[in-house]
Amino acid sequence: MIPHESDAKEERASLKIWRNWQENLILIAIALCLAFLIRTFIAEPRYIPSDSMLPTLHTGDRLVVEKISYHFHPPITGDIIVFQPPAELQRRGYPKDQAFIKRVIGKPGEVISVASGKVYLNGQPLAEDYIAEPPNQPFQPVKVPEGEFFVMGDNRNDSNDSRYWGFLPRENVIGRATFRFWPLDRIGFI
Repeated sequence: MIPHESDAKEERASLKIWRNWQENLILIAIALCLAFLIRTFIAEPRYIPSDSMLPTLHTGDRLVVEKISYHFHPPITGDIIVFQPPAELQRRGYPKDQAFIKRVIGKPGEVISVASGKVYLNGQPLAEDYIAEPPNQPFQPVKVPEGEFFVMGDNRNDSNDSRYWGFLPRENVIGRATFRFWPLDRIGFI
């Protein structure tokens, strides 16, 4: 083989390797951008760190939290939402980026109370087949202010919720828990 032909062959091989690397780097960049956009604006995984949502959610469950639907409508009673701690919890030492998960019990304008082991919404007892046990502490009626929600954990007697720290501002809501993907034996929609 003529020396300059060998050099040309090596140069083509090097160029081909470089193009493959470029393609791979572009694909990785696109994948990272898509992952960032999906996690930021559409859905993200979350881990359940406590027993406050028993029996619905267990410590260690992993969920998908969707972030789109609340741009079109507000949370409704019964939705399980993930949110950033309100100002009162932050004053108590919870970091702003620590996510909480609770069930929406009251929307703006509704009146919430707890008496005789039942949660009342606008004077009517809620049918709550999802709770661990009836709440054991009474709670005087409160009206949910505009732009805020009243949230409670399903494990009523072991939940740090609106009964203790007040109302949840809508702007603190991250999204709605929709799907449990871990553990595998409990996989499914919530």
